[in-house]
Amino acid sequence: MGNDAQVEIPTHSKEQDKSHTKESCIVDRTIKTLNYKGLLWSCSLRRICLSALWLPLGALVFCYVTASIFQADDIHETHCRVYNVVPSISAITGISPQRYVWRICIAYHLGPRLLIGSLYYNYHKERTSYIFEDKVRNLAINLGEACYWLNLIELLALTGVTYVSNRENYFVHEKIFIIFMVTSLLHMLCRARVGCLASDVVEPVKTNKLVWILFFVAICATIGLIVFFLRHRLLCRPLAFTWFSICEYILATANMAFHALIVQDLPVHELQVVCPTGKTN
Repeated sequence: MGNDAQVEIPTHSKEQDKSHTKESCIVDRTIKTLNYKGLLWSCSLRRICLSALWLPLGALVFCYVTASIFQADDIHETHCRVYNVVPSISAITGISPQRYVWRICIAYHLGPRLLIGSLYYNYHKERTSYIFEDKVRNLAINLGEACYWLNLIELLALTGVTYVSNRENYFVHEKIFIIFMVTSLLHMLCRARVGCLASDVVEPVKTNKLVWILFFVAICATIGLIVFFLRHRLLCRPLAFTWFSICEYILATANMAFHALIVQDLPVHELQVVCPTGKTN
């Protein structure tokens, strides 16, 4: 009578409670569906363009330094066998292993360059929309389209001159280089011209003066390049090829600087991956 009675809970009752708890968890559990809406990725246009445009310059410095240290006899050899101090770009990027570094850097450089060409096409198109005079507007439209196509041809020529070295096929390499040189100069001229059209109606492109300066530098370098190339090939003058190479480096640097101007024209823009509003899978 004095002892408290202990009540045992049946085992099957405990199992039922556990089973009921599990079932309720299953019922309450919800599976989240990812719609991938909104902003998924963004990067500064300035960072993308500068990273891509620094690649050729960095590769050029690497090829020049390593080739001058380890393969000086190969890169200083000229057509006329005369004294030469500065090797050409084709010489330092046409030997192994430097050509592989150069080709890899140019491959990564091409994508952002296509993007830059498209951005400037839309940039000039937007600016042209504020021009009301038909003759000037049509000229601006034609120059904007010319810039786009010249940039594309320039990129194709850059690809060709990179992957067809002067050691592998000098004839083809030389002709592609001429195409690259002509299209790059015409591209500079068209962009300098379209950037200052109707300046009394719409603000000129911010970097237009720099484009003109780079264009004149490139023209001077091209004239020097042609003169010293002819002096080397026809007259075999000592150091003529050295001056040809110096003009070639100036031309290449002006071209790189020209394409880097986008970071001044579009300094705060970003490249984003975002789901458009109202669109679903």
